[in-house]
Amino acid sequence: MSDKEEVAKRRTFGIISHPDAGKTTLTEKLLLFGGAIQTAGAVKNNKIKKTATSDFMEIEKQRGISVATSVMAFEYGGKQVNILDTPGHKDFAEDTYRTLTAVDSVILVIDCANGVESQTEKLMEVCRMRDTPVIVFINKMDRYGKDPFDLLDEIETKLNIKVRPLAWPIGMGDEFKGVYNIYDKNLNLFQANKTKISEDVLSFDDINDPSLNTIVGDKFANELREELELIDGVYDDFDQSRYLSGEVAPVFFGSAVNNFGVKELLDTFIRISPSPKGRQTDQRFVEPSESKFSGFVFKIHANLDPNHRDRIAFLRIVSGKFERNTFYKHVRHDKKIKFPNPTSFMARDKSLIDEAFPGDVIGLYDTGTFKIGDTLTAGEDMTFTGIPSFSPEIFQELQNNDPMKSKQLDKGIRQLMDEGVAQLFIQEPGSRKIVGTVGQLQFDVILHRLTHEYGASCSFTPLGYHKACWLTSTNQDQLKDFLRAKTGNIAKDKDDNLVFLAETPFLLQMAERDYPEIKFHKTSEFKVLDKP
Repeated sequence: MSDKEEVAKRRTFGIISHPDAGKTTLTEKLLLFGGAIQTAGAVKNNKIKKTATSDFMEIEKQRGISVATSVMAFEYGGKQVNILDTPGHKDFAEDTYRTLTAVDSVILVIDCANGVESQTEKLMEVCRMRDTPVIVFINKMDRYGKDPFDLLDEIETKLNIKVRPLAWPIGMGDEFKGVYNIYDKNLNLFQANKTKISEDVLSFDDINDPSLNTIVGDKFANELREELELIDGVYDDFDQSRYLSGEVAPVFFGSAVNNFGVKELLDTFIRISPSPKGRQTDQRFVEPSESKFSGFVFKIHANLDPNHRDRIAFLRIVSGKFERNTFYKHVRHDKKIKFPNPTSFMARDKSLIDEAFPGDVIGLYDTGTFKIGDTLTAGEDMTFTGIPSFSPEIFQELQNNDPMKSKQLDKGIRQLMDEGVAQLFIQEPGSRKIVGTVGQLQFDVILHRLTHEYGASCSFTPLGYHKACWLTSTNQDQLKDFLRAKTGNIAKDKDDNLVFLAETPFLLQMAERDYPEIKFHKTSEFKVLDKP
């Protein structure tokens, strides 16, 4: 197969949702239908009976939530499918935002009972910023929820996107019979089965086939025909180009835990979703069809396997072919590096690869060389943009409870900060460690991992800061004056960039007014934008 054909067969997408909408369960079922796993573990009542394939960190197993992005790949229908399963919990939104820079499309999972929730709206805003193509999967139809037409109206209103159903549910709750595939004009009825694909699949090519009445009953058969007629009257015909430009979201219905509607979603997804897209750098736009290799690091995970203390940088390939044991340029360090053990993923399981193509996400073993946003190229000096760290909103001081374990604490906190789940600020004198996050739950995760993965003994003390802003200025005298005046509120991040820890919105506003030639940056993107 030619390199061009390899690129065309890639489908790289993220699965996003509000917490508990069933995102991780849907991920598992896609893997099940794709033949990547044989049985799936059900996620119920926020407890995992058999740990979900994509939840591999110990704290995720205990709490039944995803707190780190997992990468999974499988082949289906002649396509190479790369799934990035993201955290749903709002406290880990920053990891999700960065993951969205590495995907070409998104499947958005919505709970049929709860409809569009707050986190769903925030995630959708990020997709809208990049015109990312979105497919909606309305989940948990085996439970009673909102009317499907009401849900479609809610999606259009709250998420500011047109919708077009490509599948339709028959009944709901205890009376849920299955899903009609509007796109392929056939009906598949599944038996509820939480762990395996049911072999008992019935297909109808004609919705007016009288045997449909025999199987689902006159009431449901007639309702389905009426609702399909209404859909055709209300919604425009599906236009793939409008979906690819982010204007229209195709909608599917089902029950991921019971395998309803998942096959319809997957079969349609591989046909209509985009092949790998290019990305913007600080120099130019890079197309996936270019022959020279380039890619960017959007995630770092320490201790993927705690027994081996390994650290993996997740790299999205943008152009060219990546080859094992080939030297590539690390643009920020301006040096050549080769990678003898690049890997592909099935959640925690890794396999060695010899080559990879645009759209693929690979793992590179890292000894501390990489940080989020780093670019690798075949030699060109350019940096991919749009992969920022956000200003934290909650701050706590990290206290060392055992001086004998200082080395473990220092190593652990720096490695975890490199993953991008939080920000570390060092304040002098005394090298005071201040950790900033966008959510309280992140502190629990950091504490758990420092204790169990690094053997540190520590605790957190809350601090009353409002926001951390990175400082740059062309007026060095004004900057020096500011640093003198605000000594108690100045710190440095892990890369030695100056940071102002503002105690209130008012004090930040005053600082911006009194020092007009200092820029107070709310994201770390300035490192790229201000580069000479």
